Amino acid sequence: MAINILVTEDEIIVRKDIERCLTQLGYNIIATADNGKDAISLALKHKPDICLMDIKIKGDMSGIEAAQEIKSNIDVPVIFLTAYADEDTLSKAKIAEPHGYILKPFKEADIQTAIEMALHKYSKEKELKQETDFLRNLAEHNSEADFIFVKNRSRLMHVKKDDLLFIEALKDYVVIHTSKESYTIHSTMKEIERKLSDSVFMRVHRSYIINLNAIESIKYSNITIVGMDKEIPIGGSYKDALASKINLL
Repeated sequence: MAINILVTEDEIIVRKDIERCLTQLGYNIIATADNGKDAISLALKHKPDICLMDIKIKGDMSGIEAAQEIKSNIDVPVIFLTAYADEDTLSKAKIAEPHGYILKPFKEADIQTAIEMALHKYSKEKELKQETDFLRNLAEHNSEADFIFVKNRSRLMHVKKDDLLFIEALKDYVVIHTSKESYTIHSTMKEIERKLSDSVFMRVHRSYIINLNAIESIKYSNITIVGMDKEIPIGGSYKDALASKINLL
């Protein structure tokens, strides 16, 4: 299935050269424009698979502004065409979150590489977003259940909450320790707290959330978890809250 491309370039000779290259490479040019207003209108009308957008085009609107308007209305990857590789131009272009750049003068291979890389990146981003949305919905619908799903590589692992011993913060990740194994996921302690809203789970330190039922002993300001050699510290600001949850004889 041919890839539909919208080309926005105000230099006729350059635009014709791009059209020739795209046609030879097997892409379908769905429409062309030489200014931002027309580019936006054509993008909304034809909904291309990808947009090739010159940064400096005719009219009051730059290619960067046109790209931002297009992306605010439809989900489409944009590749910028530019003869300018200076830091100021690239910094402004980043605001539109393009999926690639093609510097003029360009070769046919430059266009093909940029397009294929942009489409691959875009495809992976969509997959990740769909997976993230799925996991979020799954977590929200099962917040009161006695189990959770934990992402492990490309699989979702069913974990009983009773088997979950403690959660440990590790920079931009958290490690979920169960009675059988540990899982490292990209999340925050705040998000984990929200998902584990059960009264049995409690944050005892800025870097630790524990399962109260998994506590073996408490000595001074450290908690020992059943079956684990590791001692978990109790943060000063969490001591009173923990004390209120413990039935002390």
